[in-house]
Amino acid sequence: MIGLLIDMIILYLGAAMVAVGAVYDVIAGIGMLRLPNFYTRLHAATIGAVGGAALPLFGTGLIALVSDQLGPYRVSAAVLCFLAGIAILLSAPTGSHILGKAAYRAGASDREPCVVDMGEER
Repeated sequence: MIGLLIDMIILYLGAAMVAVGAVYDVIAGIGMLRLPNFYTRLHAATIGAVGGAALPLFGTGLIALVSDQLGPYRVSAAVLCFLAGIAILLSAPTGSHILGKAAYRAGASDREPCVVDMGEER
């Protein structure tokens, strides 16, 4: 009885994580359309990658853990989902930082709303 209750809680928690990830994706899409310059759009894209991709992967991993339809493969499917989510958590912020720094150094985008430029070379 308790095991079934815990399975249901884990299932609903995973489904909630997938739903929250979808909300992150919608917010990131709106940010990509509405934000004014490259750097703020880059921030919106990173939020979409981290919240909209990693969070649903963690939720899918939780769902896979309690899913009876996967049979003996449920643990391996959950581990793969968790590993992919961790890889996205590590690579998305690093990639967007490198992309922003390269665009800054190349002068590829305007720095108009900038008040203090800490990246300016002396």
